[in-house]
Amino acid sequence: MRADLLRGHLDGLLLAVLADAPGHGYELSQRLTQRSGGELGVHEGSLYPALHRLERSGFVESAWSAEGRRRRRIYRLTATGRRAVQESRREWRAFSTAVDRVLG
Repeated sequence: MRADLLRGHLDGLLLAVLADAPGHGYELSQRLTQRSGGELGVHEGSLYPALHRLERSGFVESAWSAEGRRRRRIYRLTATGRRAVQESRREWRAFSTAVDRVLG
């Protein structure tokens, strides 16, 4: 799938995979790929700026976690983020229905 099709939807997709459980960046990327049946993948160059944008917006919060010798930043949804997931899902359903009507 073309990477430009993901543009504009990455924030909502990340919020949706965070709704399952908190996680570190690589883990969130893997969840996105897995839940999409391998169709969607996100590179670090897009993933971390999106996570930082969501954090600045108050949808996500993060904290460092140490597992053995590795330190990882764990991201989790805030209450505002949970509401944003619901709104993103509503918007997507309306958008995808409209596009399906046009494209058939």
